Amino acid sequence: MIEIKPNAKTRERYVRNILDTWEAATPEQTQQGREWYPSAHALARRLAKGDVAVGAGLLAALSPQTAWWLNVELASEAFETGVPGRHLRDAMAKASKILAGTDPAEVLPMDRKTGHFYRCILNPLDADAVCVDRHAHDIAAGEEYGARERGLGARGRYALIAHCYREAAQRLGELPSVVQAATWVVWRDRLVGTSTRGAMFATAA
Repeated sequence: MIEIKPNAKTRERYVRNILDTWEAATPEQTQQGREWYPSAHALARRLAKGDVAVGAGLLAALSPQTAWWLNVELASEAFETGVPGRHLRDAMAKASKILAGTDPAEVLPMDRKTGHFYRCILNPLDADAVCVDRHAHDIAAGEEYGARERGLGARGRYALIAHCYREAAQRLGELPSVVQAATWVVWRDRLVGTSTRGAMFATAA
């Protein structure tokens, strides 16, 4: 696992890794990154019949260890039936609270992946939120971790990587979420044929 409090040189290397991945993007990959969260926002609104906060909350709550296509399917089923299913107990419990009317921001861990994923979908123009999943971590680290532990459950490590994306975004004049999404697409495309999950976002909490 990467250090939670690296020195300035190491932190700069993480930022540079993100920038290098961004610079390797084709125009099509960059456009996919720009469109991803706005498209997810529109989907969340449709999914929850106009209540984008509920739709985004369900998508985020049911995202851990789930490919995007299945994430959408589970969130849609949960909203239509009122009963989340086919997922981890903790994820379903969070989804149930959201369906019962609790603000997703009070249910989700807002300082970690699912909370930031919720924020990015809720407001694609959020200039602070960064969804750091396993691929976002590996992009910053500059290597594919595979099945190795990344330690993203540690608040400090998550905050460090999110900060590196914000720094990279500031240098590029882009939103952090756009930088994260576009570099994710580049990284995913490099791993086609080697990754066990293919669709954005196939992420772990």
